[in-house]
Amino acid sequence: MDGYAFRLRILHERGLSLVNKEIGGDQMKRVSSADKMLFVRSQHASMINGLQFRYPIFGPVVRLAKRWLASHLFSACLAEEAAELLVAYLFLKPLPFNVPCSRITGFLRFLRLLAEHDWAFSPLVVDINGDLSQNDEKEIDDNFTQSRKAYEENTQNESKAMFLATAYDKASEAWTRCSPNPLELKRLAAYARSSASLLTKLILQNQTDSRGWECLLRTPLSLYDAVILLHGDRLPYPKRLLFTSELDQGRHVAHGNASTCFHPFLLPSDMKGSSLEQLKTKLMVNFDPLRCFVGDVEKGFSNRLKLWYDSLGGDAIGLTWERSKKREREEEETDGKYPVDLLRNIGELGKGFVRDVYLLKAPRLSS
Repeated sequence: MDGYAFRLRILHERGLSLVNKEIGGDQMKRVSSADKMLFVRSQHASMINGLQFRYPIFGPVVRLAKRWLASHLFSACLAEEAAELLVAYLFLKPLPFNVPCSRITGFLRFLRLLAEHDWAFSPLVVDINGDLSQNDEKEIDDNFTQSRKAYEENTQNESKAMFLATAYDKASEAWTRCSPNPLELKRLAAYARSSASLLTKLILQNQTDSRGWECLLRTPLSLYDAVILLHGDRLPYPKRLLFTSELDQGRHVAHGNASTCFHPFLLPSDMKGSSLEQLKTKLMVNFDPLRCFVGDVEKGFSNRLKLWYDSLGGDAIGLTWERSKKREREEEETDGKYPVDLLRNIGELGKGFVRDVYLLKAPRLSS
């Protein structure tokens, strides 16, 4: 409509609640998880919207927090709703301080919460409407204890490293069920600690130089094992790119030119002399080349590497090697397929979208 594409989903909360109450057993399984998540998302959105009316500065703090998470390539580690709940906690439980009165204050407290909260032994309970009873709090504590016991019994179970409980999600199933895992949360906390220290220094020194503030949103690419650089003008949101990423270290293993086959938006040249039907064929609805590329790489190489990326507009993807058995790794190296050829294959997979691929650290052998 008027050049924009929309997806419409109908939510009937009363209908879904009646379904949950009136049917059971095998029939209950027919209610799709997507419908349930839609109901949970509506509850979450309603609560967050109410909180925004109570604290006008809440929204700007959330946007800063989300941008920081994405800029340091944590888009796959922490859901946006989880970030909103973390910031909400700062406004609902500000003691021993007052409620944040500026976006910088709120952002600093967000970083410190990530870095200093005892995630291993304490759930984070976010009671937005103040309607959690003692029984609800006991249920949350029981769920938390049960999740920690499950992890102690099976250390391969890496779910719920961050336990976020709300009135609509007392078991932390909605936003942190699978991520961040313990290693991701440890990395998150380390980055938050470093950024909090830098931000405190900038504030105390009354720093006005933009370069110092930009460092808060520049992630050090040298901390990854390999790095993929993307063509900025082929990103789904090119104007959101804060800084063009460049790398002058490591081994350069692949380079590619930008594709002319796709563009995130309709170009002015596409609009000239085209009928409505022709424009519809050129409009790629919900096309996100970053998401497509990440999905293809994870599908083919998830057992060998982990991807870290920025879903809001970054042009860099960080790679870290996954541990594998020594014998399997030696076989891969003997065949000459690891790791340079693997990275070249990834570059070929993103042909037209990938600009450069760099190898910074070779994978370590594990026994």
